Amino acid sequence: MNPTTLMLLALVGCTAEGPSETDPPVDDACNDEFCVLSGTYTEDLTLTADRAWLLRGGVFIGDEDQSATLTIEPGTIVYGESSSDGMLVIRRGSRILADGTSDAPIVMTSSKPEGSRARGDWGGLILNGRAPVNVCAQGTEACESFGEGGTGWYGGTDEDDDSGVLRYLRVEFAGTLVSPDNELNGIAFQGVGRGTVVDYVQVHLNADDGIEFFGGTVEAKHILVTGVGDDSLDWTDGWRGKLQFGLLEQFDDASGDNGIEADNNADNNDAEPRSFPTLANLTVLGSPDSDASDYGILLREGTAVHLYNSEVRDFNDACLDIDHQATFDRIGASTDSIWFENVALDCAVLFERDEEDPDGDGVSNPDPVDIESALFPSGLAATDLTSPPDPFFDAVDHIGAIGATDWTAGWTTRVEN
Repeated sequence: MNPTTLMLLALVGCTAEGPSETDPPVDDACNDEFCVLSGTYTEDLTLTADRAWLLRGGVFIGDEDQSATLTIEPGTIVYGESSSDGMLVIRRGSRILADGTSDAPIVMTSSKPEGSRARGDWGGLILNGRAPVNVCAQGTEACESFGEGGTGWYGGTDEDDDSGVLRYLRVEFAGTLVSPDNELNGIAFQGVGRGTVVDYVQVHLNADDGIEFFGGTVEAKHILVTGVGDDSLDWTDGWRGKLQFGLLEQFDDASGDNGIEADNNADNNDAEPRSFPTLANLTVLGSPDSDASDYGILLREGTAVHLYNSEVRDFNDACLDIDHQATFDRIGASTDSIWFENVALDCAVLFERDEEDPDGDGVSNPDPVDIESALFPSGLAATDLTSPPDPFFDAVDHIGAIGATDWTAGWTTRVEN
């Protein structure tokens, strides 16, 4: 249905407010085609594909005292209302079951008419979980934090926490600016646990980061991030998850920043649990025709990472940059270390070393040649495949995100407005 029609339907009062004892059920408050969602839902809710749905302002599933499950049928379209900064937040303890198919993906997009959509039209999707984080709000007993943009509490002690399913899902034109230096990501995983299923997900033309992991242990496969306005993939505050098959691509419109921007904790670079994901089969593509295409991978603030069977290409500043003493200390470390296995770099500068980097005092491998040897045990090119030592990862016969079969075909988009 044309988004202009959606707005007309909203004006004539087709509205489903958050349920309460006096409110009618959702189905009684909507016509056969369209429904507006707003406020907080503390009972289970299903969004069906036979009508469109509009997020008006912040839409919250569950609260701290009562959990709820949001089910979204395959083929359903959810519009974020641009005039109200619509966003969808799954609160801690609640779940989202957005289980689409390759033939009928679930789409979350701008309410503006096709042809006039742009980055930042609406808020985005936020999942809050009970998995560990390393940044703690003052006065809280457990290590937990409150999300940017009023998106709620997250964090806890349950590494296996389950926030639901995201499968064959597209999130487009999101990333509203809430306040200066406070923009929403396409999808924010905030303290989300590994019981959550994330597979075949695209974030397209987001104003801020495409996908950001704020701590947690959530794992993901088949991730596509295209044309976002800041970093394609971001992690911070103790993310210790896994990711395989990720295509991160910048566009040529001077809007992208880094392919990957990775941190541990800005206030305490050695905070525990330390950010330490394991990644495999990534293709990270910069935009050499854009002045904004900075680093392919930027590691900072004490993060660790293991990266396998991947490629990084066409970033203007460098393919790889490492900042801060605590991050350099992870090179050659016995635990929570940084190293790349069979990773091909193809930029004018492969590994940037600048005056602000540690000069060797307290660094595990102070000599630049030794640092490169520790980072790249197989050299600065992809040679032989290496299987990560974890059953989560599929055995493959290729470097990078896509092999003989293009898993992005059919359910993704390249539309620019």
